[in-house]
Amino acid sequence: MSVEADPQILAGLDHWRTMSARQQPRWPDLAELEAVTRKLALVPPLVFAGEADALRAQLAAAGRGEAFLLQGGDCAETFAEATADNIRNKIKTILQMAVVLTYGASLPVIKMGRMAGQYAKPRSSDEETRDGVTLPAFRGDIINGFEFTPEDRTPDPRRLLEAYHTSASTLNLIRAFTTGGFASLLRAHEWNKGFMANPAYSRYEEIAAEIDRAIRFMAACGADFDALRTVDFYSSHEGLLLDYERPLTRIDSRTGLPYDCSAHFLWIGERTRELDGAHVDYFSRVHNPIGIKLGPTSTADDALALIDKLNPTAEPGRITFITRMGAGKIRERLPALVEKVTADGRPVTWVCDPMHGNGITSASGYKTRRFSDVMDEVAGFFEVHRALGTVPGGLHIELTGDDVTEVLGGAEEIDDAGLARRYETLVDPRLNHQQSLELAFQVVELLRRS
Repeated sequence: MSVEADPQILAGLDHWRTMSARQQPRWPDLAELEAVTRKLALVPPLVFAGEADALRAQLAAAGRGEAFLLQGGDCAETFAEATADNIRNKIKTILQMAVVLTYGASLPVIKMGRMAGQYAKPRSSDEETRDGVTLPAFRGDIINGFEFTPEDRTPDPRRLLEAYHTSASTLNLIRAFTTGGFASLLRAHEWNKGFMANPAYSRYEEIAAEIDRAIRFMAACGADFDALRTVDFYSSHEGLLLDYERPLTRIDSRTGLPYDCSAHFLWIGERTRELDGAHVDYFSRVHNPIGIKLGPTSTADDALALIDKLNPTAEPGRITFITRMGAGKIRERLPALVEKVTADGRPVTWVCDPMHGNGITSASGYKTRRFSDVMDEVAGFFEVHRALGTVPGGLHIELTGDDVTEVLGGAEEIDDAGLARRYETLVDPRLNHQQSLELAFQVVELLRRS
C-alpha cells in the first residue's frame, strides 16, 4: 500500500525556487524546461530508498572506523563515453583498489562510483571568450556541449532526459557486472586482463594469488562463498543541477519521506554550500546520505552550522564531510575543523578528496595534478586523524579505468611531454588505472598505521 505524500513535504521540496541558487544555467526556453521536468517526474526512479538507507548504515560504520569508503570515477562523465568497455574498466579499477584495501587493511570497503549522473560541473565563470567570441561556459553534458559553437554552448533542457537515460543504462550495466559474477572475488585475477603490465599490477597479482590460496583453503574447510560472488556498488554525483534533482525526487512508499532517486549519495560542492542557499535547503529535505565538500576556507563553525541544517537529529551516516584542502594546507587547516566537530559529538564521516585542491597548469598548458601532491594530501589527512585519535573514513578520487596520461608522476613517471600522449578529460585530470592502484597500495600502509 502506498503512502500519501504530505502536502507540506511537497511544498518544502520546492522552497529552493525562492532562494539564491548558484551555478545554475540560464535556460533560454523555460517552457521547454518545464515540459522536460514534467517528463522526468514521471520516469521510474534510478535508485531506491532502501538502497540509500543501506548505504547510510555503511557510512555510519565508516565514521566509526568499522569500514572504509572508496568513492571513485570521472571528473565529469560524458554521454559519448558511457560505453560498456569504459564502465567495466572503471568498475574493475574500483574493485581492484577495494581488494587491495580490504586485504591489506582487513577492513570492509564501501564501493561507490562517481558514476551514472556526474554530468554537471560547477565553473568559475558563466562565460568563456576565445578570439573575441564570448559564449556560455561548458557546464557538462547534462546542460550544454563542449564544442565552442553557439549551438553547442546554448543550454538545452532536452539534455536532462538524455542524462537520465544514459544514467539508467550505466546503472543497468553496473548492476549486471556487480551481481552477475564479474565482481566475484573468485575472479580477482581476471580483473587485470586488458591492462598494460607494470609494477603496480605485479603487486596486485601477488595479492590475487594470496586470495586464491586463502579461498582454496576455505573451500577445503567447506566454506560457503556466496558472499564473495557479488558486491554492493553505490552511485553518487554532485547534486548541482536542481532542475534535474527535484523531478527525480520521490516519496518513499514505506515511510512517506522524500528521497532523491537520481543516486544513492549526493554531495554539495564547495561553491554551493552556503547556508542560506538553495542547495543546502533542498538537500536538507531529502533523506539520502549527503556529502559536503569543505575547502581550505571552511571553518569549524561553518561545519557545525551545516550539521544543524542538514542533520538536526544527529543521524549516524547522514553527513559525510569531504575535505579538499590541498597538500600544502591540509595539515594546517584540517585539525581545527576535526577537533571542534568531534567535540560537538554529532556523528560525521570524514573523507579525503586529494584531487581538487592540487590543480596546476603544466608548462605546456595542460590542466594537471602531481601524483606526489595527491599522495601527500592523503598522507596529511591520515596524519591529522591519527594525531587527534579520530577516524579517517574514506577517499574520494577522480579516476578512470583507462591508461590516460593526465596526472604527472607515478611509477610511469609521466612528465610534461607525456601529458600529450593520452590527455582525454574535458574538465579535470584523472588518475589512470595504474596510478589508482599505486594510491591504493600506499593507503593500505596509512590504514595499517591508523
